Amino acid sequence: MTPESDDDWFDDPAPAVAPAAEDDESWFDDVPPAAEPSGPDEFELIATHLRPLTNGDPAALDLLDDAAVLPSRPGHDLVITKDAMVAGVHFLAGEDLDIVARRLLRTNLSDLAAKGAEPYGYFLAVGWPSGTTVEDRETFARGLAEDGKTYGINLLGGDTVTTSGAMVVSATLLGWVPQGAAVLRRGAKAGDRLMVSGSIGDGWLGLLAHWGEVEDPDGGLVRRYRTPAPRLALRDALRQYAHAAADVSDGLLADAGHIAKASGLQVKVDLDRLPLSTGARAWLEAQPERGEARMSLASGGDDYEVVCAIPAANVAAFQAAAFAAGLPVRDIGEFVEGEGVAALFKGKDITPKRLGWLHG
Repeated sequence: MTPESDDDWFDDPAPAVAPAAEDDESWFDDVPPAAEPSGPDEFELIATHLRPLTNGDPAALDLLDDAAVLPSRPGHDLVITKDAMVAGVHFLAGEDLDIVARRLLRTNLSDLAAKGAEPYGYFLAVGWPSGTTVEDRETFARGLAEDGKTYGINLLGGDTVTTSGAMVVSATLLGWVPQGAAVLRRGAKAGDRLMVSGSIGDGWLGLLAHWGEVEDPDGGLVRRYRTPAPRLALRDALRQYAHAAADVSDGLLADAGHIAKASGLQVKVDLDRLPLSTGARAWLEAQPERGEARMSLASGGDDYEVVCAIPAANVAAFQAAAFAAGLPVRDIGEFVEGEGVAALFKGKDITPKRLGWLHG
């Protein structure tokens, strides 16, 4: 394959495959020859724009090998998470590519935050649509560089390919956590309080605001959707106090439900106590049915807050630790014996059938 058809960041280009005979019923018959690149080839782009993202990390081997070699860290466990995003599904079609890159890193960093992990490095895969320009790739790399610096995370390797379909990006992130201290989804106990960081519903409202369905005078809701903030500052407080945790990507109700299911419990969520931003409160005030509106905020997803199970006796200490880290957290429910999710509004169970985003 040529570098344009399979841009492995590490391998030397393989020799071209001989054309099939005319009677060969290949699935790939009549594929036109790859056009000669008019600018720098992929390997030059990697050297110019991606190798600097390693920040000289020896594990990356300068992106010149066919693998990375990770050092061990005595007394720590390695936490690994992976997400993929498709244009028009997980990020806006036509989105600025530096924003796509930042959103990719941040949504994965949110998973590390919920585990109480310290980010270390990442592997990247990109499916570039046909017609992607050198400038597009440079813009994407610039977004990676900006957030790589912000969150102190280095590129360790990856792969790029060309696709006739929509852009697809995927990242595998690595983080360190003290041995045995990772905060998992399982581990909640009956009597634990359900707590959540930040504010809920802004990601979903931000998408609606982008479509012009919700007012967003200062653009704050759209920013929350496009570039969410992973709650990495909570990691010490989570490791100290949380029995279980998850990040809010699928929706508060769904992700609280993931903790409950993994822990063999039921979770009761008090919708009256949802922490809301100024923009979300303004939207809520305009809704005729407040219970349904709060349920929509709690099931919309894309908030990338952290929801967790905290022993009742440690709620005040957890709130103080979170406040010291610059993040508010709120008690919004409890874990009890049973199963499933109960969404309560003014004491009435109004649990919807759909708790949040469902993956295909």
